Amino acid sequence: MTDPGWPAILTHGAVTIRPLDRIDAKAWTDARRRSAAWLHEWDATVPPGSTARPTTFAGLVRRLRRQAKRGTTYPFAIEVDGRFAGQVTVNNIVRGSAQFASIGYWIDQQFAGRGVMPLAVALVIDHCFTTARLHRIEICIRPENSNSLRVVEKLGINEIGYAPRFLHIDGAWRDHRIFAITVEECHLGMLSRLGLSPE
Repeated sequence: MTDPGWPAILTHGAVTIRPLDRIDAKAWTDARRRSAAWLHEWDATVPPGSTARPTTFAGLVRRLRRQAKRGTTYPFAIEVDGRFAGQVTVNNIVRGSAQFASIGYWIDQQFAGRGVMPLAVALVIDHCFTTARLHRIEICIRPENSNSLRVVEKLGINEIGYAPRFLHIDGAWRDHRIFAITVEECHLGMLSRLGLSPE
């Protein structure tokens, strides 16, 4: 059975959301290198004792593609005016009675502060609620991550809880604030919360 939510290309103005691809290797690596100091404290790390190991970009794409084929992940690249700018990934997609997923994201520092990430997340959530027919989206953010917190604030996504030692980030188990939204809460779509209309 094919997943109605994947693959997909979403656009609004200069911003395009499309499947992450092996051809993004250089742009992805350059963006991560350029923004390393800015991103490192928010990056997932391998917990002590885990058999998992850091992977190459090619390995990452292969893993995400396998998960996308199973319908458990939608790995999107963000482009601004045709230039690679970051990533939005819909993770942990659960069907059945849940129809739930979580979203994670990062952006190249040179594109930060321009409204790109709120727009990208809004496009992806709208896609998840319409084409992919999910019911609930969750975003978990470290309390110290003011940039990510501004994204959910701009989108009006409510905080629903707190998860102590939730994910292994930057070398330790870190607490996260939990934000979530259901399709019933945004019947006009997420873009409308940014004062935008679908194109």
